[in-house]
Amino acid sequence: MTRRYFGTDGIRGKVGQYPITPDFVLKLGWAVGRVLAGDGSRKVLIGKDTRISGYMFESSLEAGLTAAGVDTLLLGPMPTPGIAYLTRTLHANAGIVISASHNPFDDNGIKFFSAEGTKLPDDVELAVEAELDNDMQCQDSAHLGKAVRVTDAAGRYIEFCKRSLSQKLSLSGLKIVVDCANGATYDIAPKVFDELGAEVIAIGDDPDGMNINEGCGSTQPEWLQKNVRISNADLGIAFDGDGDRVMMVDSHGNLVDGDELLYIIARERLQSGKLSGGVVGTVMSNLGLEHALAHSEIPFVRANVGDRYVMEQLLAQNWLLGGESSGHIICLDRTTTGDGIIAALQVLASMVKSEQGLGDLRAGMEKYPQTLVNVRLNRQMDVMGLQSVKDAIQVAEQQLANTGRILLRPSGTEPLIRVMVEGQDTVVVEQIANDLAAVVRSALSG
Repeated sequence: MTRRYFGTDGIRGKVGQYPITPDFVLKLGWAVGRVLAGDGSRKVLIGKDTRISGYMFESSLEAGLTAAGVDTLLLGPMPTPGIAYLTRTLHANAGIVISASHNPFDDNGIKFFSAEGTKLPDDVELAVEAELDNDMQCQDSAHLGKAVRVTDAAGRYIEFCKRSLSQKLSLSGLKIVVDCANGATYDIAPKVFDELGAEVIAIGDDPDGMNINEGCGSTQPEWLQKNVRISNADLGIAFDGDGDRVMMVDSHGNLVDGDELLYIIARERLQSGKLSGGVVGTVMSNLGLEHALAHSEIPFVRANVGDRYVMEQLLAQNWLLGGESSGHIICLDRTTTGDGIIAALQVLASMVKSEQGLGDLRAGMEKYPQTLVNVRLNRQMDVMGLQSVKDAIQVAEQQLANTGRILLRPSGTEPLIRVMVEGQDTVVVEQIANDLAAVVRSALSG
């Protein structure tokens, strides 16, 4: 069935524009409560990132859930994977995250975790959408839900992250710059690395409600790269606004992306005999990752872009490790969802065990030149179905002559068409990507 509201990662959009409005989110909370209350459930967690609109939507969700007779536990600012973890350990029936991840502050969104700390099953999302068609009704006063604030949420999650490493492993001697994107990890991430023994220089750790992801974080790592070089740090770590993505920077200020981090983790697990099966990437994963894993005889499959599709492939293959170029990495032997802090700790463990720097560990993977051009959509259109676009792709594929890849796809989180071209020659790749993007723009304006 076609979803009206839920995308690949919950419901997201511009604050104040339907459906990211207080009245809709109020009814969404009620609808979720109604669906969950159908099986006797009465407890839901709510966490958020640092956007100023989070206060408004937290209140709206709380009111809707309360009206449906469901109790709420308010976590305050908390990384998305931390909410997944606490949903499990506090035995809640669902967790709700108020966040638009890596988007600017004037966007926001609502996404959900099941009682197991995984994304909601399709049938539950469809049931929530069906409930939204009904008139909102309030439980009688004796059966209204209650709300309490969880005061030790951050401490619980910090300890969980630390326990993901061997107790014998220390980060002592490592100097790390940590960029928290002025987002949900601003208080938690620096404490995790500090308590494990590292010398931590925190940046992007002063959120004001409007500076989340602004010139910082995993999507804009230039500030981190500069700080790593200036401070002579061993490495840098950048999270996105809600903490489920991570990028890293080596001691020379070179960016190490999600594909390279995935390679480092997979290689370390192979060498230690702890790699179960293979690795799941996406259609956007660099060809260099596929070739490097093949060289180590590690199986590799591609999923559609989006952590839910990576997770689907992991479960289908019965594997434990997967991720995206963006730094959304899933380690199913550690947690149930993509977790930036957990993934960073796995890479740091590899550095400590091997006594090698981040630049040395990524050296075994040679990335293919890849260019990504985003074309903004001003109206709904099946761009990939247009003959002019099909013809342009055919010409471009002939130019690459079987030495690269072309991918056009709509973004699952923003009104964009993403044009990706990958090949052996940087100049050729950039030219083809820009030419294709121009054809797409022309088609949209036609």
